[in-house]
Amino acid sequence: MNFEPSRKTALKNLDKFIESNLSEYSRLRNFDFGPDKRDNVSCLSPFVTHGVLNEIEIIKKSLAKFSFSKNEKFIQEVLWRTYWKGWLELRPNVWTDYLVSLKSIREKFRVNKEYLNAIEGNTNIECFNEWVKELKENNYLHNHTRMWFASIWIFTLDLPWQLGAEFFMQHLYDGDAASNTLGWRWVAGVQTQGKHYLATEWNIKKFTNNRFNNIKLNENSPPKVSEKTYSIVKQNFTNPQDIDQNNLLVFENNLSFETTDFKDFKFKKIYLISNKNENRSIKLSKRVIEFKSHLIKDQEQRIKDQSIDCEIIDVSEVKKIGENIISLYPAVGENLDYLNSNNIKLNFLYRKLDQYSWQYCNKGFLILKIIFQKLLQCSLR
Repeated sequence: MNFEPSRKTALKNLDKFIESNLSEYSRLRNFDFGPDKRDNVSCLSPFVTHGVLNEIEIIKKSLAKFSFSKNEKFIQEVLWRTYWKGWLELRPNVWTDYLVSLKSIREKFRVNKEYLNAIEGNTNIECFNEWVKELKENNYLHNHTRMWFASIWIFTLDLPWQLGAEFFMQHLYDGDAASNTLGWRWVAGVQTQGKHYLATEWNIKKFTNNRFNNIKLNENSPPKVSEKTYSIVKQNFTNPQDIDQNNLLVFENNLSFETTDFKDFKFKKIYLISNKNENRSIKLSKRVIEFKSHLIKDQEQRIKDQSIDCEIIDVSEVKKIGENIISLYPAVGENLDYLNSNNIKLNFLYRKLDQYSWQYCNKGFLILKIIFQKLLQCSLR
């Protein structure tokens, strides 16, 4: 795993994976061979989360190597993040309610022994303890392992899923409001009501090549129950007409301006927005904050290399810019929360991929294959 925070590294990792490991992805992707052997998965998610790589350039490069049928599983996994974002955009109260419940639960469990043992990796479950250590040291976990981890947290350790989702957000380089929150909700059984994910000893042993012993789990727990349902909130993802000659804000989810749909517009100045822990409901680890900071600085340099006026500012300084501001859309999450809570009204620019795909995110998971194919037809023209 090479998470050096730069677009150069991201592109190098992408090319290496496609050339050497993509052909075996479908067959090997569910195996977690350990943090020192991640060739069977791409490990690109930290860069996709921050927009350093975008989904379409990844898909285009994969299709230049293999056919769609050979690539289908990889392409689906790339676009899951797009789908989760769209699902949450249509139901933003899921995120808001999560933060409200988290605040209450956090206080209740502040000195809870089982919770403290879990986040320190001091449980009686060997694999779980190793994953806690890996998460803190590498700021990454294999996707299959994230499901096992969440299941153990919720159903064996009997801890609230909200605290687990916070723990991941604090330490994952690729943590985002949509994928992380909805993933934990899905494992718990409240995302798709009545359908949960239960980790089993045999499954963990099989897909870790028997690396662990002492895996005593609750394998018969019923799904968690939530009486809350969320209706779709009608949204307008239309871009404004007058884009040129505005000051442009770029948040931490769009850190590759030179590849965006708006790279050819003439902006007065580009402001890259940093968001420190003081403004966040979930306090990120030092390593995650530093990772974001370095990615923002890398983007600043690339923009300046194009002779474009660019500056990094804190989110608290946005109000000082004045008028004629337009922003790449920061998505539901901490940055949008800050803008809303401080009554900062902006015109947003949405990616074509998001404008097209998010309209399909009001459906269930069974139509994902159709959605993915339509997405490709639209985005690869």
